Amino acid sequence: MRVLLVIDQMLHANNGTTMTAQHLAHALEEHNHEVRIACQASPGDDTKGLYIYSQPELHVPVFQGLIDAQGMTLAKGDTHTLAAALRWCDVAHFMMPFNLGHIGAKLAREMGVPATAAFHVQPENISCSIHMGNFKLFNDFLYRFFRRRLYQYVRHVHCPSQMIANQLQLHGYANQLHVISNGIDGAFTYRKLPKAKDLAGRIVVTMVGRYSVEKHQDVAIRAVAHSKHRDDITLVLAGQGPTERSLRGLAAHLGADVRFGFLSQERLRDLLAMSDVYVHASEIEVEAMSCMEAFATGLVPIIADSPLSATPQFALDARSLFRAGDSADLVRHLDWWIDHPKARAEMGHTYAQLGERYRLDHCVSRFEGMLEEAIADAQLESLPNMTPSTSESKTRNV
Repeated sequence: MRVLLVIDQMLHANNGTTMTAQHLAHALEEHNHEVRIACQASPGDDTKGLYIYSQPELHVPVFQGLIDAQGMTLAKGDTHTLAAALRWCDVAHFMMPFNLGHIGAKLAREMGVPATAAFHVQPENISCSIHMGNFKLFNDFLYRFFRRRLYQYVRHVHCPSQMIANQLQLHGYANQLHVISNGIDGAFTYRKLPKAKDLAGRIVVTMVGRYSVEKHQDVAIRAVAHSKHRDDITLVLAGQGPTERSLRGLAAHLGADVRFGFLSQERLRDLLAMSDVYVHASEIEVEAMSCMEAFATGLVPIIADSPLSATPQFALDARSLFRAGDSADLVRHLDWWIDHPKARAEMGHTYAQLGERYRLDHCVSRFEGMLEEAIADAQLESLPNMTPSTSESKTRNV
């Protein structure tokens, strides 16, 4: 198949959706498909060997500062280059519900090009960033807005977790929902390394993710600061984002040893291999690739049990779940795992085995099936009186 991936930001891998798209593109190529990308690109950007249909950057008044702080770039759909891309492909896959996705999906519908979409942007991620996460009416509005902007133009929607598929059904999405994990890259396997000099002799607790309100790195900082092992713990918060300043202030105020900074994939792999425990305090997650990569490496995760996060599905028992937002409960779990290194080592192997169930190669095979269904539906629609029914939402766990 000739597959066109349409995503605002592809060339700068500083967020989970972009990393997912990069892994997907390379995996599809390994499965002998041709892949091209429509994304924002500037002259001189490293295209990483990908064929790019360059789209101009979209600047959003009022919110541009927040977008920049999140490390994100949005694209403005260019109909000329998008039309050329759509003429080339057998099927287009849209990954974000903003201007580029809206223009591209609408154009694909007009041109009769088979198209699918993914639900990677959880509305609560946006509402939390502007301190409106608890406003149900606003979140409901965003679900409706996304549906009008992108998902009304496609039948097949990729959902990285059952949790987000359930949310789409609750919000009236009448699409065929395909629950398929984003998949764990093969580079993340069971691995242990001696600790670097600056971490030697320390208990290393790690959390990976954007510094953003809904990620709740503050809960991890408070837990480490109140642990009975606080003098021996180094908390590494790998990421970047708008809440970094406040997180640094909290760590300094509580006297916790916390390291901050964005890491390349290679350095992240090494950090995970040197870590003792992984904490995932985020309360809003479509799937949480960072947590999956951590347990695939052999780390025991301690995960916030939030109803709007898919990540609790990976907890193998109650020792890996804590009450969302409750740093005292996180302390209890963290201290238990630190006090029981044998159990931690045994469960590390068990979690690494769990990671094998979510290998990218397996997930891409299922993703291919969704694309093939979209192509078959488009062919059926071209015949008189043979349009597939879309009267109600259906979920397919694959």
